[in-house]
Amino acid sequence: MPPTHLGPVEEELIKARTAYRNRGRWGADDVLGTLNFIDDAIRAHAASLVRRGRSFSLAQEFDGSGPQGFPHGFGGDGDPVLMPLRACTQWGGLGRVHDDGRAGNGRPCTLVGGDGESVTGMEHMREAFTGRGVLLDVGRAVGDARGELPDGFAITEEHLRVTVESQGATSGVRRGDIVLVRTGQLGRVRRLGEWGGYAAGDAPGLSFTTLGWLHRTEIAAIATDTCGLEVRPHEFAGPARSPLHRIAVADMGLPLGEMWDLEALAEDCAADGVHEFLLVAAPLPVAGASGAPVSPIAVK
Repeated sequence: MPPTHLGPVEEELIKARTAYRNRGRWGADDVLGTLNFIDDAIRAHAASLVRRGRSFSLAQEFDGSGPQGFPHGFGGDGDPVLMPLRACTQWGGLGRVHDDGRAGNGRPCTLVGGDGESVTGMEHMREAFTGRGVLLDVGRAVGDARGELPDGFAITEEHLRVTVESQGATSGVRRGDIVLVRTGQLGRVRRLGEWGGYAAGDAPGLSFTTLGWLHRTEIAAIATDTCGLEVRPHEFAGPARSPLHRIAVADMGLPLGEMWDLEALAEDCAADGVHEFLLVAAPLPVAGASGAPVSPIAVK
C-alpha cells in the first residue's frame, strides 16, 4: 500500500528534479529523451528474441464499451473517427506534462500552444519505439489469486525487484528496454464490466519513490495497463497532481504509456517463463501532438 514517509509534495518535487534530471543530456535540440538509449544494436538484439513467431496485440479496441466511456466514432464512408488522442492505448510524449514551467528537455511550456507541441510532437518518435520489451507482471508476483493488485496499491522498487526475481533471468531490466508493468486492473474492470472509475478513480500504479529506479536503470520508456500509470490516490498528505509524471516526463524525458492490454501476453509469459520479446510500438505520427494512439505488437 502507499508509503507514509513522503514529505510535502513540493519538497519532494524539488529533490526529485535535482536527482533525476536529464535535461540537456542529449543536447539542446533533442526531441527523444530516454528513447536515445535504444540504438541499432539493441534493436538487432530485440529481433533475435523472436523464437516462436507468436505475436500479441497490446492495444485495446476502439469502441464504446471500454475505458473511453462513450463512443468516439460515428459511421460514414471512410470510417471517420472523432476522439481525444489519449482516450485509448497510447504513448505520452515529452510535451505532455510540465514541471516548474518547463516541458521536456527544459523547454518553456509556452512552446505548447494552439498549434500543438511545436518542438517535441509525436511525429519525431515514429521510429523510436522498437526494441526489447520486458514484462514485469507485478500483479502475478505480489497480487491476489487472480494476479491483480487492489486499487490504491503503490508499486515500489522492492515490488519490481521481487517481480524480476520471481520471473527469472529473461525479465532482467537493461539499458534501453521498453518496460511493461502489469497490475491486473484492466483485466478486473473488464471482467466486472465496471469501467466508471478506470479513467479517474483509484488505481494501482507506480509509487513516486520508483523515480530513482526509472532513472538509474536507463530504460527507454515504460507503459502499464492502467489509465494513469502512477498510483491513485497519490502518496502525499496534501493535493498532488500527477507528481511522478511531472518528474519522469518533463525532467527525466521518459515517455509513458497507458491503457495497454497486457492480459494475453502475460498469460503466455507465465506459461513459457519467457518475459522478454521484440516490441514494435510506433505511435501515430500526429504532428504537434503531445501524445498519440498506438497499436503495440509483442513478438516472442
